Amino acid sequence: MSLTETYSRVRVGKNMPDWFPVRNGLKQGDALTPMLFKFALQHTIRRVHVNQNGFKLNGTHQLPAYGDDVNILGGSIHALKENAEALLAAIRETGLEVCADKTKYMVMSRDQNAGRNHSAGIDNSNFERVEEFKYLGTPLINQNSIAEETKSRLKSGSRSLTLRDERKLRVFQNMVLRRIFGPRRDEVTVEWRRLQNEVLSDLYSSPNIVRVINSRRMRWAGHVARMGEERGVSRVLLGKPEGRRQLRRSRRRWVDNIRMDLQEVGCGYMDWIGLAQDRDRWRTIVSAVMNRRVP
Repeated sequence: MSLTETYSRVRVGKNMPDWFPVRNGLKQGDALTPMLFKFALQHTIRRVHVNQNGFKLNGTHQLPAYGDDVNILGGSIHALKENAEALLAAIRETGLEVCADKTKYMVMSRDQNAGRNHSAGIDNSNFERVEEFKYLGTPLINQNSIAEETKSRLKSGSRSLTLRDERKLRVFQNMVLRRIFGPRRDEVTVEWRRLQNEVLSDLYSSPNIVRVINSRRMRWAGHVARMGEERGVSRVLLGKPEGRRQLRRSRRRWVDNIRMDLQEVGCGYMDWIGLAQDRDRWRTIVSAVMNRRVP
């Protein structure tokens, strides 16, 4: 969605001047851009009267929206079209536009041929029908299956943080901190110089992002270790799959990171599963991992 043919006016005290056209809009990256867009989109959605045959979310008929992504849900093609037309009418009154090229629609049904004879679109543009798409990081499939979502989450969850990942995280954090603290003027050469990593570490008193990730990983590992072997999460983390792996150097596992963190705080020789049963002791180790202090 984008602004078009927009008029505004600024209230000064109790005086309300005339409307003036907005021709240039806001610059890319302006802090007011997302806020003003949010106000306009929220005002538009509140004015929409959705079809009562539509999809219920949290007990009410809603149009879910996140940022500039709006979902129109309906129990049938007819309800979907009515809700889309109601939203488009409210959008035109507000001064927003819908990008037809980026708009997709999907029919979720056990019947694979459902909705084949129908189409959706606005004016002279038809929306592309898709069999699956990703919304807010979650893959949605027309057959309403969660197999791909489960596979994706297992793949991302089994990946451990490598040394290269830690280095990239530190570089990114220092880049953000340099933007926040800015450069420093050299008293001798009277030149502006960017802050070094050691200076940034002194200015930013909180633990770095890698230490925060490691400590939260330790906290979750202790929680899983106290669950018991009958829980599925514990079996996934501590279980050993059957079969033989390929002939190559084994990758660092998630549990290996736990042992490395324990070794850094002087507890590498201890059984971490038994150690996690003592909540107070494990909480001290988690704090030590974040602050590099030996408990």
